[in-house]
Amino acid sequence: MARPVVGLLSDFGTRDHYAGAMRGVILDICPDAALVDVTHDIPPHDRRAASLELAAAHRYFPAGSVFLVVVDPGVGSTRRGLAADTGHHRFVAPDNGVLTHVFAQSPPKQIVELTERRYARPAVSRTFEGRDRFAPAAAWLARGIRLSALGRPLRGYVTLELPAIEMRDGSIGGSVVRIDRFGNLVTNLDRRDCERLAAAGGIDIVVGGHAVGRLVETYADIGPGEVCALFGSTDHLEFAANAASAAERLDLQVGAAVQMTSR
Repeated sequence: MARPVVGLLSDFGTRDHYAGAMRGVILDICPDAALVDVTHDIPPHDRRAASLELAAAHRYFPAGSVFLVVVDPGVGSTRRGLAADTGHHRFVAPDNGVLTHVFAQSPPKQIVELTERRYARPAVSRTFEGRDRFAPAAAWLARGIRLSALGRPLRGYVTLELPAIEMRDGSIGGSVVRIDRFGNLVTNLDRRDCERLAAAGGIDIVVGGHAVGRLVETYADIGPGEVCALFGSTDHLEFAANAASAAERLDLQVGAAVQMTSR
């Protein structure tokens, strides 16, 4: 029988003990768990970044995997904790919008509030609920308990506002939603919509007021100093520079406007 998989995502980094403590709690409850660190390098308190990174990664995990997501600027407050099942994966997180992009792709089939104290540690720290509430709940799910055992059904949940995509005759507009560690500017425009527009003929692409000359297949297709557009590993339009940071080269940040127009 395959080992249960638990994916962990947080803004804890790896310098401090926080991520390690959660891993220890999970293994104490479910010693057979295979723990996979999606990332612990989410910018502190950045729920939108957490939601995007989780959505980009979770689909490649085995069916039945459990994800523990702890990016929690409201720790210790009255915000709820939740567990959700999309039918393919299960998630444990604070109810603060960190699951927005996952739920946009795969709406939850079941969702509960973490109210059953027997599946938390005996003492719950007001400053480290990731260790004392969320990690135990994820571990018990990995061990095989039903989602409903963790608490009462939850009808509504918090979502983040998603950047708008504007589609008009002959154009599509969006924005940069993420900058990866290579400085690539990742947008919310997906391949399907962009290629439908490009099929009509030539296209012009502008990001943050900068015209980008070429839409290429891979990073190796551009020369020194050139900035290009391409579809990255999540099938979203992104902008890259040859062996350099496109974000620095163009002096752009998350939120920069993107426009693709047919000629």
